[in-house]
Amino acid sequence: MTQPDPTPAPRPSTPDLRGFARWARAWLAAPDRGHARWLLAGVVLLTLVQVAIQIRFNTWNRDFFNALEHRDAAAFRTQIQVFLLLAAASMSAAVYQLYLKQLLQLGWREWLTGRLTEAWMREARHYQLEAGAAEADNPDQRIAEDVRVATELAIEFSVGLLISVSTLVAFVGILWALSGPLAVTLAGHAVEVPGYMVWAAVLYAALGSAATWLVGRPMVGINVRRTTAEADFRFGLTRARESGESIALIRGEPDERRGLGLLFGRVREAMHALMRSQRNLMWLTSAYGTLAMIFPTVVAAPAYFAGAMSLGVLMQVGAAFGQVQAALNWFVDSFPRIAEWRGAVARLVAFQDALDDLDAIAADPAQPTIVIEEGAAEALELDALEIAFADGTTVIAGASAVVAPGERVLIKGESGTGKSTLFRAIGGLWPWGGGRIATPPRAAMAFLPQRPYLPLGTLAGVTCYPRPAEDFDPAEVQAALGKVGLEALADRLEEEERWDRVLSLGEQQRLAFARLLLHRPRWIFMDEATSALDEANQDAMMTLVIEELPEAAVISIGHRPGLEAFHTRSLTLVKSAEGARFQRLPPRAVSERALERRRRVAA
Repeated sequence: MTQPDPTPAPRPSTPDLRGFARWARAWLAAPDRGHARWLLAGVVLLTLVQVAIQIRFNTWNRDFFNALEHRDAAAFRTQIQVFLLLAAASMSAAVYQLYLKQLLQLGWREWLTGRLTEAWMREARHYQLEAGAAEADNPDQRIAEDVRVATELAIEFSVGLLISVSTLVAFVGILWALSGPLAVTLAGHAVEVPGYMVWAAVLYAALGSAATWLVGRPMVGINVRRTTAEADFRFGLTRARESGESIALIRGEPDERRGLGLLFGRVREAMHALMRSQRNLMWLTSAYGTLAMIFPTVVAAPAYFAGAMSLGVLMQVGAAFGQVQAALNWFVDSFPRIAEWRGAVARLVAFQDALDDLDAIAADPAQPTIVIEEGAAEALELDALEIAFADGTTVIAGASAVVAPGERVLIKGESGTGKSTLFRAIGGLWPWGGGRIATPPRAAMAFLPQRPYLPLGTLAGVTCYPRPAEDFDPAEVQAALGKVGLEALADRLEEEERWDRVLSLGEQQRLAFARLLLHRPRWIFMDEATSALDEANQDAMMTLVIEELPEAAVISIGHRPGLEAFHTRSLTLVKSAEGARFQRLPPRAVSERALERRRRVAA
């Protein structure tokens, strides 16, 4: 089982946060933002309403305990009624704030998912990332999971920070007025500290925040490593499931178990590191939170025992102190989730950067890349074409050729000469290299890979792909299936199955020829498109293409000698130290063999 390379996890940085902030601004300004601004305004308004209710609860706290201290039953009943009204208002504001916040989170996630998916699935970027951008591993996990974490927690943190700032502004004034001055003696001089409870809360929170940052700082990088390891493990499981038949036939289960064990080992190591970091942070936050339960009462107790404040005022001071401290402790309380959020943001920004790098390669005229001129001519022209791997290794060097409309050309060569990579370059998938490719219009071209892609859905949708099944008459689809020898499937057009599993590879290849009959392209590129067919079925499919699409140009990759009979000439790629080059065969000899083969097939 091939394992993903254990590339170092990127360290989150300030540019990551700036990149994510640009996404937030773009979302709020985008025409497809939906009701984002109204939802955001509603969340802010309800948050401020909650803070206002908490302020009123603070004064209620004083009046309630004063009623108890004075044994005033009437005042006590009045405060119970006030409490019920405040509780109802608080619950209503909390419920609707949560609902609007969730709508906001879902809307932002949907928008960012769409943006990244569009960038990923544009101009073969998804393929190019897999071929040459290792820093963007597991794009599916980044789009599905990291986007969710990044958007949901970003809004959670924004709302939490708004609550903390609003609470701090509101309750600092209350606490300042209630605590009064504190007389202390320093070096024999009497000094009064105004609003000393405020300074005590600030000092307590500052010490806790600094200690939390020092103890919990490693969690950010550890979360990036954990997320990457989880994604690699999930990829390994998916790959094993998709390749179940091959693994079972060669009895590869022990090796798969070893491979999956190694992948989970990376998850375990990252989780152990995260657990150790969380344990250390838990010691700090637990002690910090426990002391906070008694700290305000201890600080205010001297004034209470001196008769400077009533029990109700003492309770009010304690509650106000708790609100101020909670506001100042937002960073301490949120740090573990901030670390998780930073990890998700780092992976998303790295993913976007990888996509941007591919765009920069395509847009920079000074960057060596293959120039594709789509629709520049009706012929296919390769002009001084050089094809390289992403690491710069040359595969094909100095390839020049012209294929005219209606020609049938067979491209041959031993393994590793770059035949399939040449097709990828013609299809616009492969940007690495140099030279020029002039192609017919993309809509006139069809590519048949060795393993056809069968999407999920009905058989009609699979056969008509990539166009919708509604574009074709069912009788037309049934006729196409019959011509390629799949007439047994003609009555199953509306059935939904995993057709890539129901059909054998040979049946899948014949279904791909049925697509050709429906779409009728003028240019057909086949990459080992008949490799799973026996000689008789291969001859039948090639004959079908020539008879049904007589004016279509056919460019094929194949190794079977029988394929030459269906092509008018051959181009052979021959390896050399500088890269593979074309070696042309005499067209007349190939043509004679083709005529002889055609006569035998027709007979």
